[in-house]
This record gives sequence, structure tokens and C-alpha cells, in this order.
Amino acid sequence: MRLLKTLLPAVAALCCLSATAQPGRQPVNPNGPFRVKIGECAHGSVTVTPSVDPEKGTEFPKGTVLHVRATADPGYAFECGYKAQRGMFAFYTEYPDATFDVIVDGEISVGASFVNPAELEGYRCIPDIVYAQPGVKPLKYDAFIPDGAKSLPGIVIIHGGGWQMNCEDVMKGLARALVRDGKYVAFSIDYRWIGTRDGDATPNTMNQLIEDCYGAILHIREHAAEYGLDPDRLAVTGDSAGGHLCASVATMVERIGDGGFGVHPGVFEYRPTYLPAGMSAKQARKALRRSIRACAPNYGIFSAKSIDRFVRDLAGDEARSAVSPLDNIPKASKRKIPHWLNRGTEDRTVDDASNREYTEALRAAGQRAEYVLVPGASHAYYDWKPDSATKETFERFGRPYARQMEDFFNTVFYK
Repeated sequence: MRLLKTLLPAVAALCCLSATAQPGRQPVNPNGPFRVKIGECAHGSVTVTPSVDPEKGTEFPKGTVLHVRATADPGYAFECGYKAQRGMFAFYTEYPDATFDVIVDGEISVGASFVNPAELEGYRCIPDIVYAQPGVKPLKYDAFIPDGAKSLPGIVIIHGGGWQMNCEDVMKGLARALVRDGKYVAFSIDYRWIGTRDGDATPNTMNQLIEDCYGAILHIREHAAEYGLDPDRLAVTGDSAGGHLCASVATMVERIGDGGFGVHPGVFEYRPTYLPAGMSAKQARKALRRSIRACAPNYGIFSAKSIDRFVRDLAGDEARSAVSPLDNIPKASKRKIPHWLNRGTEDRTVDDASNREYTEALRAAGQRAEYVLVPGASHAYYDWKPDSATKETFERFGRPYARQMEDFFNTVFYK
């Protein structure tokens, strides 16, 4: 059984779903019993054994194993099962099989996602490819390979979530949209969460997350033949925190090395979390300079000031500047890295000014940069989760602007 999202106890204690954080609700006994409800199952249904009251839910002792079977309505296909804390999707666990077991460990809902069968056709997905494990959490990615792929350019997608939530699965809708035309192989990658939210004793810092992203790309390059990929033609994209990370990956290749990040005065280098056998950091730098050809940050943030509260473990302005894409844009005369940026006009998380600042800085460096505003969209419209609201947002905004993103990449890879 594949668990695509693992809710660690440390994360659960911090997330907004805590019973004690919700006014008017009685705190939940940490030892149970816990109420289980049937969650959203649009275009299908689930049966649960032992049975769960479909209206009120049912209480079970902590540790109870529930056997769940999902059934799609006619004309629809099973996509995934899920367990969500209190029926919400800030933190949840996905299950890839239509029959799955859930362990009761809190107040939860169980359900399933169903989609139009065409959503799952025309490509194959290789899930949970582990590329490294520098801490508690195995780092992995999913490969989306269009039928008949051979030496295609690739798009590496880096998810958002404030650098401290979500995993690669939240970008699967975007990945599927980008492989639909058969022109690209797509890869949705995961990375360590910042701080100790992965369960690591030593806090993870922003530079390590960037090293994870470089490691994933090197692993993808190493296995390019298996994916029908041309390893020297890659684009990177991501949303929100992933927008910052993809811009970092695109602009900071020259910082890859063995010198360490802040170990020596004035030296801030990235050593990828994964290096193929026999490859040095210097060789990795050359390979990635050659590979990464374009970047599409979606509602990202780019300056040291804008990420200040997430980089307080990095001492000094030099260290913070070293994780800021705005401060690391290469001159186009040295390396071209065309950018396509987009942001919703109703976004209250990321402001317009920071995106314009980065766009203008790119242009000042001679780089090609396009900035597109999405009328009526708020934040996270490229996300894909089991709930209908997230899917509807993706259909309204994410899918059409994924088309525009692909059109931009086509000008780089299919001139």
C-alpha cells in the first residue's frame, strides 16, 4: 500500500486542525475514542468495515483498522482513496488502491476521489521513486510519461505549502495537464520540510531544501532513458513555496559545489542531496547548467526579505541572500534562463509587487521574462486534492494557464 502523504505526530500538533484551536468544540481525548465520518466522494462511494454511520459518523477506539472499498459511479474512474483529519485537506493521506486500510488515530473522515477516465489515459505514472533519504522522510518523485515518449524534454514540478506541508501528489493535476499533448515528460518532486516538521531532530534549513531539488533533478537525469527523457532539455516550475524553489534551482546553478553553505566565511555553495555514482559536485554543476533551460514560477516569492521568517536559522545577510532568487539572477550573456511567471489578481498570500520586482530584475539582467496576471484567481490554483472545491479551482484556472505555461515552454524547446 502506497501512502503518499504521511501525517507525522509533530505536524499534527502544529496544524490548524487541532481540536483545541477550534472555538466551540470540546477538546478530543488524545487516547480516543475518535469519531470517523464518511468524507466527500463525488461521483462514487465508499463502504467501510466496521460500518460507519453515513450521517453522524461512528466512534472507534484508537488503533482500530477500517477496511475501505471505493466504487466509482458509471462513467467515472477511481483516482485515490484518502484519510483526512476532520474532513479537511491541509494534511491528509492518499491511498492508490480502491481497497485500502485506515488506522484510526484521531477524528478523521475517509473517502475517495473519482475522475473522468480520460484524466488517467494517454500516459503512465511511475510513483514514489525514492532519490534520497537525508533524514526521517524518504525523498521521492512521481514520473508522468506520455505514451510513446522518446527523448522528450522534461518539466520538473516543485510543490508549494509554505515549505512545510504537502508533497508531490498535490501537483499531479498539473503534471497530467502538461503531458497531455505528448510533448513533455513531467516529474513532480518532494523535498524536506523546513524546520523539524519531518520529525528530524536537527532543523532543516532553506539551503537544504534547494539541495534536495537539485538532487531530484540529478536522479531524474540519471534515469532519463527509462522515462523517455532528453536529460539536457529540462524546465522547472512550481507554485508558491515551490515557485521560490524552482526559481532558486534555475538561477543558482553556479552555486553548486563542495564548499559548504556558510561553513567557511563568504562561501555559500549547494551540494545536491543526491549525486550519481562517480559524479562530483563540479560535474553536477556543469550538467545542470546544460540541462535547465526554462523556469515558470507560479505565484512565487523571490527576495530575502519576503522569506525572512523561514530563514532565521541562516545567520547573516549573506546567507539569506544566497537563498534568494532575486539576488542570484545570472546575466543572460552568461546563461539564458527564460521565465514565465503568473499570479492571481485576488491572491492575498503573495503580492503583485514582488512578482513585478523579480520580473524587472530578470529583464535588467537581459533575461526573457513574461509575467501573466490571472483575473479572479486567488492562491494555489494549480493544486489538486480529493475535494471538489480544489478540483473546480484547478479546472477554472489551473488547467487553462497550464496550457499557457506549456505554450511558453514550447517556444524554448520546439522552436
